Amino acid sequence: MSDVTVRSLATLVGTPVDKLLEQLAEAGMSFSGPDQVVTPTEKIKLLGFLRRAHGRSEAAAADAAPRQITLKRRKMEELTVPAGKGKATVNVEVRQKRTYVKRAEIESPQDDEREEAQRKLAESQARNEAENAALEGADQKRRDELARQRAEEEAAAERARQEVEEAARRAAEETAVASEERPRRAHDADEGRAPVVRREPAPAPRSDKAARPARPARGGGRDNAGGRTGRGELHLSDAGSARRGAKKRPTRREAGRGATGSHSFSRPNAPVVREVAIGDSIVVADLANKLALKGGEVVKALFKMGVMATINQSIDHDTAALVVEELGHTAVRATDTDAESTLIALTGEIQGEVEPRPPVVTIMGHVDHGKTSLLDYLRRTKVAKGEAGGITQHIGAYHVETPKGVISFLDTPGHAAFSAMRARGAKLTDVIVLVVAADDGVKPQTVEAIQHARASNVPLVVAINKIDKSDANPDRVRQELIQHEVLAEEFGGDVQMVPISAKQGTGIDELLDAILLQAEVLELTAVRDARAAGVVIESSLDKGRGPMATVLVQRGTLKKGDYLVCGTQYGRVRALFDESGQQVQEATPSIPVVVLGLSGVPDAGDDFVVVEDERLAKDVAQQREAKRRETRLVKQAGNRMEDVLAQMGQTDGQPQQLNLVIKADVQGSVEALRQSLTALSNDLITINVITSGVGGITESDANSAATAKATIIGFNVRADASARKVIEANGLDLRYFSIIYDVIDQVKQVASGLLGKEVREEIIGVAEVREVFRSSKFGAVAGSIVVEGVVKRHKPIRVLRDNTVVFEGELESLRRFKETVDEVRAGTECGIAVRQYNDVQPGDQIECFERIEVARTL
Repeated sequence: MSDVTVRSLATLVGTPVDKLLEQLAEAGMSFSGPDQVVTPTEKIKLLGFLRRAHGRSEAAAADAAPRQITLKRRKMEELTVPAGKGKATVNVEVRQKRTYVKRAEIESPQDDEREEAQRKLAESQARNEAENAALEGADQKRRDELARQRAEEEAAAERARQEVEEAARRAAEETAVASEERPRRAHDADEGRAPVVRREPAPAPRSDKAARPARPARGGGRDNAGGRTGRGELHLSDAGSARRGAKKRPTRREAGRGATGSHSFSRPNAPVVREVAIGDSIVVADLANKLALKGGEVVKALFKMGVMATINQSIDHDTAALVVEELGHTAVRATDTDAESTLIALTGEIQGEVEPRPPVVTIMGHVDHGKTSLLDYLRRTKVAKGEAGGITQHIGAYHVETPKGVISFLDTPGHAAFSAMRARGAKLTDVIVLVVAADDGVKPQTVEAIQHARASNVPLVVAINKIDKSDANPDRVRQELIQHEVLAEEFGGDVQMVPISAKQGTGIDELLDAILLQAEVLELTAVRDARAAGVVIESSLDKGRGPMATVLVQRGTLKKGDYLVCGTQYGRVRALFDESGQQVQEATPSIPVVVLGLSGVPDAGDDFVVVEDERLAKDVAQQREAKRRETRLVKQAGNRMEDVLAQMGQTDGQPQQLNLVIKADVQGSVEALRQSLTALSNDLITINVITSGVGGITESDANSAATAKATIIGFNVRADASARKVIEANGLDLRYFSIIYDVIDQVKQVASGLLGKEVREEIIGVAEVREVFRSSKFGAVAGSIVVEGVVKRHKPIRVLRDNTVVFEGELESLRRFKETVDEVRAGTECGIAVRQYNDVQPGDQIECFERIEVARTL
């Protein structure tokens, strides 16, 4: 524990400063004032004085010592027992348990206590002996059982051996009889006699008087049936021999080869009608497998119906049902017997006692307004020092144990992940704390945070930070927030506004009281003793640990070893880590933890649920992946401007919606584009601008476009790397323009149906300026490296600074060392001179593009 002052110690223990100074003086320590430091030794001395003053002695601590101790011992032994003709070794485990009582308890001066201790000792000894005897009896019983099992196994083996020997003896006798019969039959065949049938003598009865064997008839005369007897043999007549030969028994191979009989295969005469279960969509190849047909036949049937689909494409339920009925089968809706339905049934059956849970608070606000500094003060660490440049690069999830209670905090960088979670429909937070700097006022990201809170229907608490600065003006912040319909309680509104200082700690207790007051109004509860369920806050792939996901438990208790399914990923929890990197065994509701053991990296905003076993988790994950693949294949674009015209007239006169996201370099261009494009709406199409702003296209803009299926228009601005990933993943329509009339013309052509040809600008290469050199011939020469594509000398270029176009023109010169070249590819350094532009700076990007004509298609 670090040194603290008298004042902070009094605040910690809840005692007035004057009273604490008196107690220190009574303990023999003199302090001059409340700001003097109290060392740990002086704290221990004060604690001993207070114990003595309240009547507690050293002997009181000894009363808590254990009065008896129980020792357990386990010993492994090997026992040899006879087994058949040999011996077998059996492992025997002997367990012993002894209880020792404290001698002071036995040798107590009081007689009744001594007798009681002796009685306990005797009972413990008797119990130990009984347990040892029971263990030995169990071991002996186990040895007897093993010996009995071995004896039974040997007896069974002996019986099997005798049966095998008996079968071999009978086979040998039959072989010998057959060898004797073969030459005799051959001799009879030579003389023209019928074959001889030898009959086995009947078995003799087991009695004292044995039956005598019947003697053969003497003489060679014929009997009444026409048979001949002689030499103790019975011969068949010629007619009987012929009849016997005609009814020859077929061999085993001939019997198995027979085509007629009760077990032979008969081709069905009626066609087989199958019931095919079809979901919302199905791949043509899967439909062919269910119909037991080749994929080409299903594709041919689709072509006859006017549907052009390949074997790897997906079709909707109605189209698949028509194909099934056309091919003579019956189509039924897929039943809810899949793994997803089983998971829903399991999660719906969760019952248990509802308990209060801590609130989940999201810290939002503009850059450098003190969001992370506020969390630093709350949890007594310095996260900002570990971030690049003091700016938060990822979501931080922490739970803080304050004197007012436990609160979980989420720190979001630029609200990008928060937007992604809201786009997926995940409600993650209970209260939003909006941090606004008192010396800076309301900024664009402050307004964006207010929009997020209003869209998510989450209560808002405003923390007016940096009130310790000389130019701080909290009233100005309150006035500016009124313009965005955020009215403070002082002005008759419902939003709590707390002035704080994240550096000095001023107003932090009032902020915590405001948060907990909102939590009490919301009455936040959750079931603790149940299977865990929650939301993924962020995820990453670590080289040493594999997939890692930071999750927030919303219900139940997440434990180490649980099987869980998380979006399209599944796995078993191998380890849980808290925000400080320490391993924990479980996580209760509203507590964020890092999970290891998933099969892959889930997406931010995915739900996770704990299931019974790994098989169900794997089935659910695979089914979700298959549904996502089918949705991606059957998904129509719907957000391209050309597709809007193609869908006109398919909604029974309802106008189509064309949503746009507009980002431009200046505010004037934004307003001009907004007014010009919305004025193009007519009876067939309605143009809506859902989001507009100044600056480059960010990940938040891309997520908003993905949610509304909107087309993104960039006017003299570009999308950053994170935004391009979202655009590519969702297949969004992104278009760059530099002339406002081109934007209006394209939208107008789509709205009026006059598509014609389209001139598009395709970026073929981007070079990053590393250094700028001055030349007497060319002026400013940019020493650059090509980072994407290829830069060509005869193509137009643009100069970008912070993703904003600052110049458009063409190249004056493109060189490699001292030679002029026509093109430079990615990863290669070059010198670029821009014609009629000498303000190139290190860090700028030179974008090379070409204009191409593309015929529009419906």
